[in-house]
Amino acid sequence: MRTGLFITFIFFLFGYANGQEEPDTTRIRMKNKLILIVKDHDGDTIDASPDEKELKHFEAHWAGIEFGPTILMNGAMKSSFPGNKQWENDPGKSFSWNFNFAEYKFKIYKNYIGLTTGLGLNWTQIGLKNNILNANSDSLWVFKDTVNDYKKNKLRAVYLTVPLMLEFCTNGQSDKGFYLAAGVIGGVRLGSSTKQVIEEDKTKFRTKTKGVYGLNAFRVDAAVKLGYKDIGVFANYNLLPLFDTDKTVGVYPLTFGLTVNF
Repeated sequence: MRTGLFITFIFFLFGYANGQEEPDTTRIRMKNKLILIVKDHDGDTIDASPDEKELKHFEAHWAGIEFGPTILMNGAMKSSFPGNKQWENDPGKSFSWNFNFAEYKFKIYKNYIGLTTGLGLNWTQIGLKNNILNANSDSLWVFKDTVNDYKKNKLRAVYLTVPLMLEFCTNGQSDKGFYLAAGVIGGVRLGSSTKQVIEEDKTKFRTKTKGVYGLNAFRVDAAVKLGYKDIGVFANYNLLPLFDTDKTVGVYPLTFGLTVNF
């Protein structure tokens, strides 16, 4: 389309410079081609240009918002931690949500098969019940507070994420039909903190403390996404432990939930 318009514009300038009228242009659309027939005083000029849809960026199923609960798993993919009960988190107060703001899809076969990448932000929150998390340069430990009643007690971390996923679509247009994407999502931790809210005599006391808390600087998730049109589900499983295993046992978050694509 752009090439055809450029040629038409050149013919217009040429005719104007020579005192001629603007040439007549006939457009014929055929599959993914736009045929331009430009009639001037010397004859017809035919130009075949790609259709606008052919030039359009192939949309992926990454950009959007995802939300779901998070469960901490051990190395055997079980939620129990014998001898380390502190990592048996509260799923009702543990969740992750993702804001994926940039995407790009490398075409493998039209829009049906492609390789998806992009950028996103992940917020992970782990409910710790009444276990207070502590850490220093050498170790990571918890102690159970049996005195205070904690309304909130959580560990929070923020990550910058980059996916690399193979995507399959059942329709040539990304916003129609079913889709399935599977691959890995890499992440780097941007910040982390703990937050506690204690209630005494109907008065709430809030404490927020920033720190590393033994969290690994990087994460790599095995990821799968599937859905229909702009609505779907997702599941992510951390392949790298959440914490430094020199300080505690291996802890691997599993997150699943709903996704809405932009």
